[in-house]
Amino acid sequence: MDINRPANVSFFDFVGGVQLLQGEDTRTAMPIILIGICVSGAVGNLLVLLIFIRDFRNGKGSEVKTLLASLASTDLVILLLCAPVRAVTYYKQTWTLGSFVCSTTDWFQHSCVVAKTLILAATTRAKHTLVPSTAARPLSSPTWIHGALAFIWIVSMMFPIPQMLFASLVQHGRDTICVSEMPVCASDFMSLFYKIYPTATFVVPVIFTIAYYTKVLHTAVNHAPSPQHQSKVTLVLLCLSGALGLMLLPEWGTFTWIRLGYNKPPVGLIIFAQVLLYACSSLSPVILMTMYDDVRQGLITIWFIVTCRGSKQLPSNKLPKTEGNGAEIGANAVANAVSQEKEKTFPDVEHFWTGRRNTHVEEEQDPVPWEREEKML
Repeated sequence: MDINRPANVSFFDFVGGVQLLQGEDTRTAMPIILIGICVSGAVGNLLVLLIFIRDFRNGKGSEVKTLLASLASTDLVILLLCAPVRAVTYYKQTWTLGSFVCSTTDWFQHSCVVAKTLILAATTRAKHTLVPSTAARPLSSPTWIHGALAFIWIVSMMFPIPQMLFASLVQHGRDTICVSEMPVCASDFMSLFYKIYPTATFVVPVIFTIAYYTKVLHTAVNHAPSPQHQSKVTLVLLCLSGALGLMLLPEWGTFTWIRLGYNKPPVGLIIFAQVLLYACSSLSPVILMTMYDDVRQGLITIWFIVTCRGSKQLPSNKLPKTEGNGAEIGANAVANAVSQEKEKTFPDVEHFWTGRRNTHVEEEQDPVPWEREEKML
């Protein structure tokens, strides 16, 4: 990475991934890593969404499942729309996706990341009491969930607007790069904004969520009559919040580090932070599949459905192809069986039964003449 900050801007940063990297190893390894994370994470989040949709259709939905389904949808969007942009950028080492993607890529990614954090914070409202089968009870008030999700996405899209305003394409020799340049005239206001922005959208929601679920889990274990049953969903949400906070901390740290005008962090740290951001979206479905009972049971049910359908189709392939209704098929089978029996009949036995069926027998050939004499008497 060979570029210096211009004199008339307060900070200068790449948008959509680090560009102008030197070395073929990074150019090859980073796209492969990102594609692997995207494929595995997309499959996991799709399975989680499929399980939740099946639960909703069967009347087993809940407020927590609604918010977790929204979280899985957000992770899926990050993996399918944001990560491929970084993979292309690392492979090309310059910007080749046009001005519109340059202006919106970081804004859209930050909107999804902020939405993830706020959705997990909203689950504290949906899981505010510990009672048996709370995660499986029907939706009691879906209106507030719809309003909360709408509010979360509006806030998430408004906060990162400066990411879209300061992004632009710049010529660097023969190459075109996508960078974020903030002029000096806006440095005072944006310096304050970049202190409030990470605090309000990441630090406070994560600390509040982890502290809330830690307190609820401690109360359930020490005072609830059946702590093992009541604390399962709380433990899942606590693990999700903790994993999100730890894995997004490097991304938010490097982001704030650059925006506040300090020395530029190492390139390796920036790349590592971006990989952790996408790995976080792939880890969430793994936590749900291994720790959340409803998701695990739904995954087992889907597996049995797929395997049973496959086993039922195997015997049908071995049957002969016939046309017509069931009666015709049965008649043909009986006719074939009779014809086979006739072919297996011995000639002597066939002559014997033919003779027994012939009721007209001459007197001199009658094998039982005494019966005839008794009838005549």
